[in-house]
Amino acid sequence: MEPTSEHNTKSMQKANETSIYVQIIIGVLVALVGVFLRFAFDSSMLSLVSWIILFVGAIISIRAVFKILDSSN
Repeated sequence: MEPTSEHNTKSMQKANETSIYVQIIIGVLVALVGVFLRFAFDSSMLSLVSWIILFVGAIISIRAVFKILDSSN
C-alpha cells in the first residue's frame, strides 16, 4: 500500500475544486449588485428588493464556504 501525501487527501481535493470558488465569486457579485441597488436609488420597494438580492448573494457564498468546511477525509 502506497502512503498518501498529506496534501492529496479527499478533503484537500474537494476544497481545491474550481466550482466551489466560482460559486463564491458569483455569490459575492450578486451581493455587490444588492449593495449597489441599496444605495443607488431612493425607493422603498427597490430597497426591499436590494436587501433580498444582498441576502441571496450572501447565502450563495456561505453555502460554498460550508462545502469547503464540510469536506472530510
